[in-house]
Amino acid sequence: MSDKELRTKSDKQSIDEFIHQVRTMPDQGKAQGRLIFALDATASREATWDQACHLQSELFLATRDLGGLAIQLCYYRGFGEFKATKFVTETGQLLNLMNGVSCLGGRTQISRVLAHAVKETRAEPVKAVVFIGDCCEEPVDDLCHTAGELGMLRTPVFMFHEGADAHARAVFQQVSKLSGGAYAPFDRNSPQVLKDLMAAVAVYASGGAKALQDFSSRSSPEVRRLTRQIR
Repeated sequence: MSDKELRTKSDKQSIDEFIHQVRTMPDQGKAQGRLIFALDATASREATWDQACHLQSELFLATRDLGGLAIQLCYYRGFGEFKATKFVTETGQLLNLMNGVSCLGGRTQISRVLAHAVKETRAEPVKAVVFIGDCCEEPVDDLCHTAGELGMLRTPVFMFHEGADAHARAVFQQVSKLSGGAYAPFDRNSPQVLKDLMAAVAVYASGGAKALQDFSSRSSPEVRRLTRQIR
C-alpha cells in the first residue's frame, strides 16, 4: 500500500472516530432535563435515607449519554420543616446536599412536595418528580387535586413506596396515576430494586418515553412494570 493510501486510510479512521465521539457525547446544546428528587426524612426513614445516599449517583450515571440531568433535592422532616435545594448537575453536589441532612420525627408533608413541584414546573418545566416514602398522614383529596394539576402540566410523579402500609399504597397509586406517573413498591433489603427504579426515572426525565422504553427492555422486571404504567 502506498504512502498516499496509508494517509487516506488513517484520515478516514480519524474521521470515523471523531464522528463516533460526537454521536456518543452528551448534547451540550440541549436543555438538561429537570428532576425533583423528594424524600420523606422523618425518623422512620433513616435507614433508607442512608441507602438513597449511596444510590443517588444512578440518577446521573444513567443519563450521561442523553444530555444529562439537573436534580433538585426536596425533603421534609420534624415539625413542619420543608426544604428544597438548588438544581445540581453533578453526583458529588447531590451527595453533599444529602449528607448534610439527618432524619427527624414528624408528620408527612407530601402535599408540600406536590405544591412545590407545581410551582417549579410553572416557572420552568420539570420532567419528573421522584418521591420516596413509607406512609401518608394527610387528606387524600388535597393530594389528588395537586397531583391532577401536575398531570395537566405534564409533570409525572413517580411514587416509590417503602414497606407495606396499605393506606400509603392506595394514596401513592392515586397520586402517580393522576399525575401521569407510576407507582412502585420496594424493600429496603433489596437496594438493587430502588437503584433500577431511580435510574429508570432519570432516563425518562432526560430522554423521554422512548428512552425509557429502550432502558426498560434491558432492565429488571420492576422497571418493566413501572414503564407499563406510563401513559
